[in-house]
Amino acid sequence: MHGSHSHAPGQAHTSRHDTNERRMGLAALITGLFMFVEIAGGIISGSLALLADAGHMLTDLGSLSLAWFGFRLARRPADWKRTYGFDRFQVLIAFANGLALFAIAAWIVLEAVERLGQPQPVAGGIMMVVGAAGLAVNIIAFGLLHGADRENLNVKSAAIHVLGDLLGSVAALAAGAVIYLTGWTPIDPLLSILVAVIVLRSGWKVVEASGHILLEGAPHELDTRHIEPDLVANVPGVVSVHHVHVWSITQERQMVTLHACVDEGLEGDRMVKAIKERLHTRFGLDHATVEIEHGVCADAAAEAKSA
Repeated sequence: MHGSHSHAPGQAHTSRHDTNERRMGLAALITGLFMFVEIAGGIISGSLALLADAGHMLTDLGSLSLAWFGFRLARRPADWKRTYGFDRFQVLIAFANGLALFAIAAWIVLEAVERLGQPQPVAGGIMMVVGAAGLAVNIIAFGLLHGADRENLNVKSAAIHVLGDLLGSVAALAAGAVIYLTGWTPIDPLLSILVAVIVLRSGWKVVEASGHILLEGAPHELDTRHIEPDLVANVPGVVSVHHVHVWSITQERQMVTLHACVDEGLEGDRMVKAIKERLHTRFGLDHATVEIEHGVCADAAAEAKSA
C-alpha cells in the first residue's frame, strides 16, 4: 500500500491560526466586560430586549472563550492516541456553539410571548443609552472576528454569536426609541422575537456545516462521483478506481483514500505519484492515501474467500 504522510502546517497557516486566536481573545474580553453593563441596564429599565441581549452576551462570552481555547488546543501536536492532532476540537466547539444558539433563541421567544401577554413598564431612555453602547461594543467585537479567517467554522460560529448580539443591540436601541417617543411597550418583545429568528437561522447553518464534518461527510465543494472517471480519463494506466473516501478534519484539512486498479507491469510508486498529482491539480486534495492493485481488489478477494 502506498500513501502520503500528514504534512505540518505551513507558516501561512500558523500565522492565520495565531491571528484567529488573538482576535478571538480580544472579542471575548470586551464582550465579557460589557455584559455586566447590559445586565444592569436591563434590570434598571425593565427591558426584555436588553436582558435577552445580556443573556446572549453571556453565552457569547462562553462561546468566544471556548473558541479561543480551541485555537490554543489545536497547537498541540498529534500523538499516538490522536493521530490527527487536536484540530477538530475547533469543529466540535463550533457545533456546540451552534446548539447553544438554538437554546438562546428559544429562551428569547418564550420570554417575549410572556411579555406580550403581560406587558411591563419599560424605561425607553435607559434602553436607548445602553443599546447604543452595546451596539458600539458589538461592532468592535464583530470587526475583530471579521478580520480573522472567515472560512474557519470556529470563527464563523463565534461571529454569528456576536452578530446576534449586534442585532440585539439594534433591536434594543430601536425599541427604546419607540417606547421613549410613543410609550408602546410591545415593540420590546416583538423585536426580540425577530432577533431570535435571525439567530436561529444562523445557528442552523453552523450546526449543519460542523455536523457534516463530524459525520465524516465529503466537502460540499467536491463531488466524489467525479474522482473515478477523472482519474481513469487523465492518468494513463488507471483502469478503475473504487473505495473512494473523502472527508475533512477541519475545513482546511481534507483527506482522501482510494484503491486504484492499474495495468499490469506498471510501477506502483510512479502510479501513486501520478494519481496524487491529478488529485491535487483537479480537486485540490493534498493528503491522499492510494492503494495500487492489479486485477481483483484485495478486499473483494478476501470477501469472496470468506464467503
